[in-house]
Amino acid sequence: MFYSITGNVVYYDAQSVAVDCNGVAFKCCATTNTLKNVAKKGERVTLFTYLNVKEDALDMFGFYTQQELDCFKLLIDVNGVGPKVALAILSELTPERLAVCIASGDIKSITRANGVGPKVAQRVILELKDKLAKGLDLGNMGIEIEAASVATESSNTSEAVSALTMLGYSQSEAAVAVGKLDPSLSVEQLIKQALKQLSKIG
Repeated sequence: MFYSITGNVVYYDAQSVAVDCNGVAFKCCATTNTLKNVAKKGERVTLFTYLNVKEDALDMFGFYTQQELDCFKLLIDVNGVGPKVALAILSELTPERLAVCIASGDIKSITRANGVGPKVAQRVILELKDKLAKGLDLGNMGIEIEAASVATESSNTSEAVSALTMLGYSQSEAAVAVGKLDPSLSVEQLIKQALKQLSKIG
């Protein structure tokens, strides 16, 4: 029904922002990332919107980018993921980081979102593994997503990823680093070379 709204910010809190459009203020539930970009009173902004229709309420969700809105729509199609859970996930992870987590099977990073347990995170990974990268324009992140996927395809790379997670790296960080290496290397070589990559990033 609403594609987007444009107006001046008149109110915001930790979970929402209100935008005045010609005298009518629309309150939108928003992610942390969106609020960081628009939470200034008097600032003129455009939010891409989604209207959730329920029997007893109309809830509008606003997003700073079209990509974030598209990711939100994919998430709410996952069994057991409603708008509030999708918003929580996108407050914890950008669409790009979520795509990498899904490609690498990084349940732990997704469960950092408020109210998201392992079962929900696993469903997100299973149902969006083939959809998210295709459904979003992820630009340069496509390289990292491909690397994360590759790291799960052989026993050597999988073992190296497991070893790196034991050292404190997230599943997605480890998978991206290992996935960029030659999978024919030994597990020890993969770990050593991945650690060099990760130390440069850190």
